Amino acid sequence: MTEPKTTEEQGQAPSGKPGSSLVGQRMVQHTATVHFTSESQALARALARYREPSSTRSVLEIAITAIPFAIIWILMWLSVDTGYWLGLLLAVPAAGFLVRLFMIQHDCGHGSFFRYRRANDWVGRAIGVLTLTPYDFWRGAHALHHAGSGNLDRRGIGDIDTLTVHEFLALSRGRRLLYRLYRHPIVMFGVGPAYLFILRHRLPTGLMHSGLHPWLSAMATNVAIAALVVTMTWLLGAGPFLLVQLPITLLAASIGVWLFYVQHQFEDTFWARDESWNFHEAALHGSSHYDLPIILRWFTANIGVHHVHHLCSRIPYYRLPQVLRDHPQLSAVGRLTLFESLRCVRKVLWDEGRHKLVSFREMKATMPGKLRSDSLRLRNGISAT
Repeated sequence: MTEPKTTEEQGQAPSGKPGSSLVGQRMVQHTATVHFTSESQALARALARYREPSSTRSVLEIAITAIPFAIIWILMWLSVDTGYWLGLLLAVPAAGFLVRLFMIQHDCGHGSFFRYRRANDWVGRAIGVLTLTPYDFWRGAHALHHAGSGNLDRRGIGDIDTLTVHEFLALSRGRRLLYRLYRHPIVMFGVGPAYLFILRHRLPTGLMHSGLHPWLSAMATNVAIAALVVTMTWLLGAGPFLLVQLPITLLAASIGVWLFYVQHQFEDTFWARDESWNFHEAALHGSSHYDLPIILRWFTANIGVHHVHHLCSRIPYYRLPQVLRDHPQLSAVGRLTLFESLRCVRKVLWDEGRHKLVSFREMKATMPGKLRSDSLRLRNGISAT
């Protein structure tokens, strides 16, 4: 299968005409001095100079992530028979290092971690066995995410399912309940991540009809995971292995989904229909700057500088802080603190009229009678067809 490339990687902006009224509202909403038209495109070109990776730095990043992860894993295993509940606390830093390994895999998928495609791919595939993520399949799906992020007409692959207010109101009562359950924090950040990494990634979901390559990626990763599990079970026993690996995997999965969630699911994010969608505005204003404390920035490999990443995905994560230092106007764009990000959980529907994510309560409080009646007629029309 020919893998899709992001628009930024192709060196051009996708088709789509910017809507002038929408642009004006975005300029009011964002206090930064970055304009989405010529200035943001010029900024994207200026960021190209940060794209060159350092092989020495990349190898060092792998070492300072993989080695501590292995040491903590061994310490947790040694604590199984002596003080497991105390040793279980080590699952927190271990999960942090596993998340960081996933971020290295993520950069490999963008071709930004090493200069050569083969090095990126094989490092990414090896890490994918630990993160339970088939690298080649994920790379293709993630490229689609970058190419259409914020486009209401291109949802469905590599993103959090997000309905508009009209779409939600047009659903039957049962399907509304299902969407509410899907959006509930226990499902979104608890059950969902476990399902995603342990079960869903075992098949190339979303790209099943895209040729042989996604299937080869998923099945080869499954075989490698099975071989690793069998080997570790033979060496350590099934019980000790699961007591160590399962908490790390579940915690890391939840952290990973949370990070992905707040990168795009914040109140003043960007969504638009295809005719009004623009790559550069979607990248800059549809992705957050998750301004985390320094230790969390390190463990998450600067993935919080997500607006810059979407604007130029070939920049290695260890160069992103330099981008913010050289372009300080970017720091305020889509900025979220750790505390502010907690409020994002309630933002579940896109209001096309107000161009913002709203909660179920906000939808009910602001929904005019005409919208209620229009949605009722739309739902009845759908039911009749």
